[in-house]
Amino acid sequence: MSAVAMANRTWEPSLSNLLASLEESKQELTNSDEEFSFLSNLLQSKELHALFQVHNKILEGGKDEKCNPILSSSMQIALEVLEVILPRINLSEDSKELFFLLQRPHMQGLLCAHDAVAQKDYFPRLPEIPQEVDDNEETIKIVQLVKSNEPMGATIKTDEDTGKIVIARVMHGGAADRSGLIHVGDEVCEVNGINVEGKVPNEVLKILQNSEGTITFKLIPAESKDSSRESKVRVRALFDYNASKDQYIPCREAGLDFTKGTILHIVSQNDPYWWQARIEGDKNIRAGLIPSRTLQERRIIHERSLMGKDPNKEFLANGSCLGNPEKVQLLGLCSEFAKTSLGFSDCETPKCSVRTKKIMYDTAEADDFDREEIATYEEVIKLYPRPGFHRPIVLIGPPGVGRNELKRRLIATDPEKFGTPVPYTSRPIRPGEINGKEYFFVTRDEMQEQIESGNFIEFGEYKGNFYGTSAESVVSIINAGLICVLTPHYQALKMLRTPQLKPYIIYIKPPSFEVLKETRSSVHARSTFDEFNSRGFTDEEFQEIVRSSERIEFLYGHLFDESILNDDLSSAFEQLLYSVHRVDTEPMWVPAAWAD
Repeated sequence: MSAVAMANRTWEPSLSNLLASLEESKQELTNSDEEFSFLSNLLQSKELHALFQVHNKILEGGKDEKCNPILSSSMQIALEVLEVILPRINLSEDSKELFFLLQRPHMQGLLCAHDAVAQKDYFPRLPEIPQEVDDNEETIKIVQLVKSNEPMGATIKTDEDTGKIVIARVMHGGAADRSGLIHVGDEVCEVNGINVEGKVPNEVLKILQNSEGTITFKLIPAESKDSSRESKVRVRALFDYNASKDQYIPCREAGLDFTKGTILHIVSQNDPYWWQARIEGDKNIRAGLIPSRTLQERRIIHERSLMGKDPNKEFLANGSCLGNPEKVQLLGLCSEFAKTSLGFSDCETPKCSVRTKKIMYDTAEADDFDREEIATYEEVIKLYPRPGFHRPIVLIGPPGVGRNELKRRLIATDPEKFGTPVPYTSRPIRPGEINGKEYFFVTRDEMQEQIESGNFIEFGEYKGNFYGTSAESVVSIINAGLICVLTPHYQALKMLRTPQLKPYIIYIKPPSFEVLKETRSSVHARSTFDEFNSRGFTDEEFQEIVRSSERIEFLYGHLFDESILNDDLSSAFEQLLYSVHRVDTEPMWVPAAWAD
């Protein structure tokens, strides 16, 4: 189609003009015919013209009432609708269809795009046009904020190059951020008419401390402004954090406390050492400071370095908090810690105790299992229950803590709802045993072949015989619509915690040695450390259960979804029943990598 013919159609005039210019310049340019043909076809495509028409409609939205969005939170409303539909999903096909429709990536993408347009969050972020000033003058802006009990939500520091006091960060949702007038990099010239040139941050904070009512700042705007768009990332915290005990946080008052397992909305990751975050679901719009993943990892490495070994570099102090100065600490950024090992040997992973029941890991297959990961944050999304798919329940804990008894009781409540895989073994079948009931009995060569093919989620050798649980047996239970209940060795978590299985991992924790001994002895519990003799636990075995528990929790605690203290079997079982019901009926936070 020629440019003239295209211009006569009701297509986007700017694209028609661009195509006409391309045709006119064709003889003067050295580009190939193939390149001209590509551009010509692109400029004439219906899709591109449709996008331009949508773009123009959006920009003209204020003139055309039909295009005005009714609301700007359709994504949030969709999530609320999912919560409402969930209990009714099996009552009607319409509810089920709507439930799945609202979870489809294309639908969620459409809702996100709608909200972005409604919030007018589609314009390009361009630097401001510099104002013309005299050679000896600088652009000055006057900002007034009313002092209240709320922190102003900004930190200041001394610029290393100029020695000037500048805004180090602006906290999302804080007073400074809501004003829209204070930005990172702005130079502070005066506070309430007092010149701050040559002063240090603590001196500026004293001026603020002594100020009442309205506080007036005279600022030189930064050349560029950081984007104020909020991140949509959610993470699960894998450690406890108390800002009041962190001597390196830029402003303790701006810190956000949280405990292990808390879901955090990461608002900003612009600072490499201090992220801004909110606790998910918290109504407080003001974000708080938390250590970044990089900073926390370096802290952990530093803390685990050998005693007496100094770090290569110390923390650097370069700022203070803009707000209530009586609680301010110097702004400390962690530059570099000692590059030391984690304190774990690189030698072969020790095998499980000979007394451990049956399943034992081969060190050649899993020599990195007992090496500790540096757990900080894990990005998560919400997973909604789906009809026909039940997440496996994985009970992790030391031998002797009572996992198998809890599993037995759980399956006994409804054998048609719960299932557990039958393990494989290479040992000979014994009188009274049925193949496929206690075990699947196979030859040693067959089992060796299956192990080498990676078909087992866990396996080991005990008294010359192989034992193992196949991945296929777990999948078959899930595909049958049952809730698969597993009590694997803790090293099997690496094979189980996958996007395909999406397990819910419950850690069964023993009480203290004294309580453990008292409760097990009172019910005459039989030792699980001795396969051939029925007897009670010894003190050494109780101590081994507690020691093993501490090791498992230390190495793998960041992978647990929940912990149940088994100090009383009946209470622990009631809690397990409640947890299984929640997993099957309520939305849960899972690793972001598990998104379908």
